[in-house]
Amino acid sequence: MANNTNMYDLTMDEIVAMLLAGGHEVSTLVEGDMGSGKSSIMRELMRLTSRRGVYFDATTKDLGDMAIPMIAEMEGKNFVRFAPNEELGMHLQDEPSIVMIDEYGKANPAVKNALLRLLQEREVGSYKLHPETILFATTNLGAEGVGDIVPPHGRNRITIVRMRKPTYMEWIEWGINSGIDHSLLGWVKDNPQCFASFTEVKNPDDNEYIYHPKSQRTSFVTPRSLEKASNWLKKRDRLNDKTITAALIGTVGARAAMDIMAFTKLADQLPTLDQIKTTPDTAPVPTSAAAVCMVVFRSLGAMSKELIDPWMDYMQRLDKEAQGMFANGVRSSKYQHQGMVLTNKKFTQWAMSNNYMFAADKK
Repeated sequence: MANNTNMYDLTMDEIVAMLLAGGHEVSTLVEGDMGSGKSSIMRELMRLTSRRGVYFDATTKDLGDMAIPMIAEMEGKNFVRFAPNEELGMHLQDEPSIVMIDEYGKANPAVKNALLRLLQEREVGSYKLHPETILFATTNLGAEGVGDIVPPHGRNRITIVRMRKPTYMEWIEWGINSGIDHSLLGWVKDNPQCFASFTEVKNPDDNEYIYHPKSQRTSFVTPRSLEKASNWLKKRDRLNDKTITAALIGTVGARAAMDIMAFTKLADQLPTLDQIKTTPDTAPVPTSAAAVCMVVFRSLGAMSKELIDPWMDYMQRLDKEAQGMFANGVRSSKYQHQGMVLTNKKFTQWAMSNNYMFAADKK
C-alpha cells in the first residue's frame, strides 16, 4: 500500500543516506506528516557515524535565546561578542557532529531569520561549525494546519525534501526489532490503512484512524502514537480492560482503540514461548490467520539460541504463508537476529526444501 502520491517522497533511510553524502555541505529541511519519525533521523545518523548529536528545539526559543552578549577585550579595547546557545552545537567546533533543528517551520519568525546564516553559511557570530558536521532541520507539512511556515527567502537557502510515512510492513519490520507488542503488530498488518497520509483521503470519515486537518480528532494513529500504544498494551496484565482502553483512546483515538482491544483478545489463542520451547510438536497452533501472524511476529522479536531449534519444528506445523512470513522477516537487512537464524542448521534445511518460495526474487 503506497503512502503518498508523490513519487519523489523519500523514506527515512533514503534521507539518512542523502545527509551522509552531502549534509555537511548543504543544509536540508525534512518535511513530513506528524509522528512519522522525522526526529529519528538524528538517532540513525548518530548510530551510523558514532558522532555526538545536538538537538535544537526551535519552537521553544525566542530571539534572545539564540545568543547572549559578552564583553571581550582585544588590543586594549572592549567590544561585545555574542556567545551562541549550546544547542546550536558551536561548542563542538573541533569535532564533526550531527545538528538537528527540530520544528523549524513552527519557530518564531525572528528565530527563523536568526537561523538563516547557520543554515546557509554554518556560522553563528564568530563561530563556525566543523566542516564535516551534518546539519539538517525538520518541520511538519504546511497542509496539516499546525503552523509550519517557511518563507521563500528561507526556502531558497536550503534543500527541502519530503519524507513519506513508512508503509505498514516497514513499520512492522521496525517494530519486530524494537520490542513492539506482538498483538499490535498483528493489528497493523490487518489494518494497513492506519498508515495512510491525510493527503490521500479527501473525506476524513473514509479513514477514522489517521489525523486529518478537516476533522476534530484529538487523538489518532501515527507511527509515534502506535509506539506509545504498545507501551500501554504491555501493561495489560496489571490493568483492567477499561483502563487500558481509556489509555488507548487517549493515545490513538477511539476507533483504533476499540479495534485494537478486540484484536488483542486473539492473544488467548497463542501458545506461550515456553510451550514452543519445550513441546514444539504439541504446542497449540492458532486457528485464525491474525493469531498466526502474532505468533510469527512474537517469535521474530523474541528469537534466541534456546528458541530457534524448537521454533523451526513448531513453524513447520503452520501454513506455508506463515512460514514465508517468518523467512521474509529473517531476510530483512535490519533484522537483529539474522546471523543467528541464517546459520541455524534447521533453518538452512528448511530454506533448501522451500527454495521455490523465493524463486521470484532471483528473476
